[in-house]
Amino acid sequence: MDADFADFVRRRGDHHLRTAVLLTGDWHAAEDLVQTSLGKLLAVWHRLDTTSGPDAYLRRIMVNTHRSWWRARWRREIPRADLPEQVAPGDLSEGHVVAEEVRAALRRLPARQRTALVLRFFADLPEAEVAELMGCSAGSVKAHVHRGLRTMRRLVNQSEDEGSVLR
Repeated sequence: MDADFADFVRRRGDHHLRTAVLLTGDWHAAEDLVQTSLGKLLAVWHRLDTTSGPDAYLRRIMVNTHRSWWRARWRREIPRADLPEQVAPGDLSEGHVVAEEVRAALRRLPARQRTALVLRFFADLPEAEVAELMGCSAGSVKAHVHRGLRTMRRLVNQSEDEGSVLR
């Protein structure tokens, strides 16, 4: 393995894992997404201009891989009338509770809205770059962000009224 690639993974791996957790809404799926994406990145590493930083390239791989997984999973899912109960987290500090509320609300968003919010606010990318990564127009990104934020606010406010972490 290339020493530069190993150094990049050591320096930036945790950041990309956090991004993947927010994209997928699931820690295990995020680990799979990062591992698969890093494998794809390694395959082309020797052709990349690594002086400008491979973060943007890895983000694109992650978004495209997640999108293809989501499409494939959608074809295999069978809708159910009732959902299984989720166990509420135990004794969490207020900061952890808020973070869990946000992650729970993100998990309930449609994939495109979640992707737009994560790339726009967590990865702090401009709308044009998010649009390019998502394969849509900047106007679509604005619409996804607007709808996603509106739904997130509703979900978080609803959970505060109920006094529990979102289900």
